[in-house]
Parts: sequence; C-alpha cells; structure tokens
Amino acid sequence: MKLSIEAELVYNFAADTQVIANLEASRTTDQIILSESLDIQPPARFLSDTTSHGERSIRASLSGDVTIRYVALVENNLRRLLPQSGLQHVWSELPSEVLPFLLPSRFCPSDKFMRFAQREFSSAGDGVARIMAILEWIHRHVDSVAGASDAQTTAEQTFVDRAGVCREFTHLGITLTRALGIPARAVSAYALELNPPDFHAIFEVYIEDSWWLIDPTRLAPIEGIVRIGSGRDASDIAFLTSDKQCQVIRQTINISRTP
Repeated sequence: MKLSIEAELVYNFAADTQVIANLEASRTTDQIILSESLDIQPPARFLSDTTSHGERSIRASLSGDVTIRYVALVENNLRRLLPQSGLQHVWSELPSEVLPFLLPSRFCPSDKFMRFAQREFSSAGDGVARIMAILEWIHRHVDSVAGASDAQTTAEQTFVDRAGVCREFTHLGITLTRALGIPARAVSAYALELNPPDFHAIFEVYIEDSWWLIDPTRLAPIEGIVRIGSGRDASDIAFLTSDKQCQVIRQTINISRTP
C-alpha cells in the first residue's frame, strides 16, 4: 500500500524557542520512504537526528509565526499483523535494548497494575492471547471521548475515568501489557482512515522475537499506519517539544492511499 502524507503545522513561537519536532516517517524494515520533503517557513536552519532504528527528528531555534510542512510518499506493504498465537519471552531471552520497555514509565505505572493484570489476563492463554484479552478489555471498558483527558493524564487516571483519546488508550494498553511481563512501547504515527485526521498514538508489543503494531482504539487499520517514532510513552514521542510555551495557529494532517 502506498500512502501519501501531508502535514502542516503553523505555530507562533516566543523569541528564540528551542524546538524538537518528530514529523518524518521513520526508515524501518516495514516501510519504505519513496519520496519526501520537509520545509520550514520562514526559512530556518535545523539539525537532523536519526536513531539506530531509523527514527528521525529535527532540532531548530524558531521565533514568530512559523509553518512546518512535511510531505511524503510511503510504501508499507511489508507490514505484518500480530500473529494468531505466540509465546511471550522469558526475560533472559530478551535483547538488552528491549528491557527498558518492561519497566514503569511516567505515564504508564505498570507496577501498580501487576495484581489486576495477573488476575484478569494471565489465564487467557499464550502471549498473543493475553494481549488480545487486554485489547478486548479496553474496548469494553474505555470510551473514546475528546476532552476527557489532558497532557498530564496517566494510565492510572484513565483506568479510573474509563475515557480518553488515542493517547490514553495506548498508555493503558502499554501499562497492562508490561504488568504481565511483556515489553510494550508507544508509537507515534500517521494513520489512514483516522477521523478526524490527526497524529495518532498506538503501541507495539514484543512477541516472537519481533515488535508488532497494535491500535487499541480500533480506529485505524494497521495496514494504513506509517510509523514516526517510538518510546516509553507519550513523553518520548511528542510531535513537537519546545523549551517555551507556543501557540497553535493551525494544524492539518492529510493521509490518503495512492495507486
């Protein structure tokens, strides 16, 4: 599947605001970037960073009204879906770089959910069956409600409130998965068929020696996902981080399928 992406962010920045932006599709084994362009107006110098896993970001100092525009054509026919069955790894089998995603993080206090997760999901079956049981529980117990949460909402609060947007669904899914001893990490993405179009937060789990993408909201097909970045939780994958407050003037995201 070829996906066309257009993202335009228009912000007002205070003088000399330091910015880190995560907008570019990552260069990973399950998606190929056929073409892309990144433009900042008025023109500004920026530094590009790439992780060892192909995730990319830019750093810049911006001021005044600024437009950041990213356009890309991405092929993701290599995307694999979560298998129907699969065992979770014992920790001694995991690669060292996966281990941090077993631990509690700022928005995902998995240590507080170990008793609940074990009682609710450990008898479901193998690793994949447990993950599917978690997703079904979230689907039955958490409502998608805009405005029911904010940037400080944790999975613990979502568990109580039972409402939120993609960010909260993802944090709760990660928390419950880690509480079962399965590595899980947050993923920022562009998503086909997401309504209204926006940046999307999903997560992935480590099963059968691979990371597998999951959308706990069920709002976008995994085949139509384009990865941007990954991390412990939303604090690692924000599309824009600044050292001063900034004002959103306009933000437009368009994703479409192309022949």
